[in-house]
Amino acid sequence: MRFNDKVAVITAAASGIGHASAILIVEQGGTVIAIDTDDRRLETMSSECSNLKGKLSTYCIDATNEEAVTTTISEVLTTNKTIDILINAVGGSTIISNPKARVDELSLDDWKGILNFNLNSMFIFTNAIVPFMKRQGGGKIVNLASIAGRGFSDVSSSAYAAAKGGVIAFTKKTARELGPFGINVNAIAPNTTLSERIRPRWEQQSPQDQVEQIEKIPLRRMAEPIDQAKVICFLASTDADYVTGQTIDVSGGLV
Repeated sequence: MRFNDKVAVITAAASGIGHASAILIVEQGGTVIAIDTDDRRLETMSSECSNLKGKLSTYCIDATNEEAVTTTISEVLTTNKTIDILINAVGGSTIISNPKARVDELSLDDWKGILNFNLNSMFIFTNAIVPFMKRQGGGKIVNLASIAGRGFSDVSSSAYAAAKGGVIAFTKKTARELGPFGINVNAIAPNTTLSERIRPRWEQQSPQDQVEQIEKIPLRRMAEPIDQAKVICFLASTDADYVTGQTIDVSGGLV
């Protein structure tokens, strides 16, 4: 069991990549602190995990609310005495009406909304948890970037590309800062992944459009959340003890 006696805080844990990562860690003996705003999905998740090896606790809070995050982290440390892993999974492009908008089609509110959603919670949780990780002498942080942050995506906006480019830069910079304290900071850069939020949009496309997208991917299939979660869990485990400052493209070979 890779995650025996490990405590992982995961944001956006009730669906998509965050959910898949949480289930894998609980299956492998870990304790997951699942953060999300969807109380119904958190309840369902608790039922899913009831017979697994590890444990799950849920907190229904807004991950961009600094006060709520600070209170939650304090409660988690009081109860569990440790936080070994932080997975910053909040993010996405579909919070604006046109996720594919060109730069001249974006409003300033769109721009601010995308940057806030994709960057602020990552900073808030990292800022809250790093002081404890420093004191305990180590930890693993995994952030969710995107191939859009490398300029590889034709289906997302410049705002999303800028936000995910920010995740990549934040990951590399904090890895340099925190390495001397035994804290590893890495990220993954997924391509389009058929999460609960994305799959309906995918299914609305014509079969021809779907085929064209799949043919651009060397592995010839779309990503599922579990594909991303497996790499996240590698980076969160002792298997990646000598890996830091890296962003791994989990894109089926799409470049």
